[in-house]
Order: sequence, then structure tokens, then C-alpha cells
Amino acid sequence: MIRIDSVTKRYPDGTVAVDRLSLEIPDRSITVLVGPSGCGKTTTLRMINRMVEPSEGTILLDGVDIQQQPVNTLRRSMGYVIQNAGLFQHRTILDNIATVPRMLGWGKDKARSRARELMERVGLDGALAKRYPYQLSGGQQQRVGVARALAADPPVLLMDEPFSAVDPVVRKGLQDELLRIQEELGKTIVFVTHDIDEAVKLGTMVAVMRTGGRLAQFAPPAELLSHPADAFVEDFLGADRGIRRLSFFPAAGLDLLTGPVVAVDATAERIAAHDTTEAPYLLVTDTEGKPLGWSEPGDLTAGSIKAQQLLPYGRPFVPGTDSLRAALDCAVLSPTGWAVAVDADGRATGVVSQQTIAEAIRGAHAEGGARDAAGGDSDGRGEGRTDVKVAG
Repeated sequence: MIRIDSVTKRYPDGTVAVDRLSLEIPDRSITVLVGPSGCGKTTTLRMINRMVEPSEGTILLDGVDIQQQPVNTLRRSMGYVIQNAGLFQHRTILDNIATVPRMLGWGKDKARSRARELMERVGLDGALAKRYPYQLSGGQQQRVGVARALAADPPVLLMDEPFSAVDPVVRKGLQDELLRIQEELGKTIVFVTHDIDEAVKLGTMVAVMRTGGRLAQFAPPAELLSHPADAFVEDFLGADRGIRRLSFFPAAGLDLLTGPVVAVDATAERIAAHDTTEAPYLLVTDTEGKPLGWSEPGDLTAGSIKAQQLLPYGRPFVPGTDSLRAALDCAVLSPTGWAVAVDADGRATGVVSQQTIAEAIRGAHAEGGARDAAGGDSDGRGEGRTDVKVAG
């Protein structure tokens, strides 16, 4: 969809923001530009819609040089989302979203109908339609920004650090929402961030840029984490890149134990029958099978088990959805060192120890290394990619 061919941006004072950058941005995918401050990622994004004009090189959109298109026509064919949303404060939420369709000549009723449809798509309550931006939270404003960018159904969406100004919990929700929308709509998205975790979570392809606007590496996230191109990329990825790589391996194959799981109304015989060599603790569930907490077998008395006396079970994971990274995190945060697996309805399906997870991790890394040596997956993304997009 987008081809950047030997593009340079040089300012009159001699500063080079982007230096001979070449990228082929695949269609219907999320390409993330990441790197330290001053690496030219935002300048690159703005050159795609000609908010900044390149000094040298060409940028092709669907095979056509963007310089051959009127700049206003080009910009209206692309959605654009920035930090803090950039909304019109004097317009209602509905009219903010309807801005581009109205500029394209849509009637007011049609544009507002489209805006209401998009509010639902990005997870905004329809009751907010007549409010103004200052009456919304930061996360809600960013959702409005995404909806506005999608209003005219553009094939390309440009996003310049859109979630960096909100708190981590809201940010995760916005990232998950973007992945859900992308799965439904299949846009060509170019996303700028300075956060490598965000890049790994969202990107189909990740371009790591150096200070001075030079490309350091362009690869799928799994390849980036397993084979950084040089010391700069390795340092930028951080010391925990091995942990991040676990996000690409599913937890579905973990060997779960069901013996240590007992219901709150378990009989004395059931409690006494537990083999402590299998697991030193019992996971107590309610009568519907949902976890309540951990206990040593000797501390349980049939008929008088109270949830407030149990150790917390931590955060559970869903084997068919979450990754090995999520499972390991659950085990580490558990006071017993054991992770709790649940199904989609929150019912316990088994427990697993840190040791078992560690063995699965060693196997996953060995499998990944063998696959890399054989040439990798056809798309270079590794197993478990769907899991990490869902699990975060």
C-alpha cells in the first residue's frame, strides 16, 4: 500500500531528520515506527500525508507518487490520530466524528448516522454524542479521535503516539480496542510510538529507527526479539526481551493438574485424599467452579471452609487465549508459586507450577530456535501471535 523509497528530510539549517529511509509498508496490517526521541519517526509519518514535504526520494501510495495528488485530497483519504486526540472543543462528539464526511460533501444526517455507528464500534456510549470533548476522560477522547479518523472509511490510518498521554490501564484498553477494530476492518495502519512493548503488542511489522532518521531494523516482532540486528537494537529492546518473546508462544499446551482443585463444599475424604507430592496446596473453588483461593490441605476443614481464610490465587490465565508470558506472570504473582488456569467463563480448569511453565519455556525457545534455523514461519511472526494480540 505504501512504499517509502530513499526518502530524506533535510531542514534549511542542515539538520537531517530522516536519512535515506526505504520501507515497504504492507497492506491491511499495522506497521509500527519506534525509536528514541529525534529518530525521525513522526517526521516520517507526516511525510506520508505531506504535512512535511520530503527533501529527496519518493513515497508511493498504492503505486502512485503522493506528489501527484492534491494535498487536501491526499489528507482526506487518510485517517490521522494524534496524542490528546486534537478534537474541536466547540463541537459535540457527534460533530467531531462527522468532520471529514461533512468536508467530503456528505449530508448532515448521513454524516451523523456514520458518527453514531463509529461511536459504537470504538466502544463509546451513545449518550456521549451531545457532549463536548472537555466533558470526556482522556481515554474517551482518544476513542473519539480514532472514530473521527475512521469516519470516511479511509484505507490508510496514521497514528502518532495516540495513547501515550493516558494512564497504563486505559492505554491497554485502547490498544486492545485498536486490535479488535483492525481485525474487523483491515486498514493499513502506520503507528508511531517510543514504547517497545506497545510496538511488539500492536505491530505486524516493526521499524526500529536510530537517532538521525536511519533505519536500524525492519522485521516482525518475534524476529526482532529473537534476532536483533545489532547492539543498538538489542539495547533498545531492553534486558527483558527474552520475557517479551514468550508472548509469541501460547499457553495452550501446558500440562495442567486438576487433582489439587477442590470445591468449597468438598468432603473430608476428598481433602484427605490429596497427594501433597503432586502439589503442596489445594485450590478451593466456589460451587460453580470459580477460584476462591489457595490453602494447605491441613488447614482445611470440611464444611467450614471460609474464603477469607484462603491465600489469594492471584490473576488467572486462559490457556486457549493467553501466552506463556501471561502464565509465567500469574505464577510469579501467586503466593504459592502456582498459576491458576480458567476457561472463558472464569471456571478453574487446573493449576500449573512455575517449574512446569519453565520447562514449557525451554521447549518453546528450543522450538523457536530450530524453526529460525530452518528459515522460520512463512510470515516470520512465530507461533502464538494471535494469542498475544488477544491477551496483551
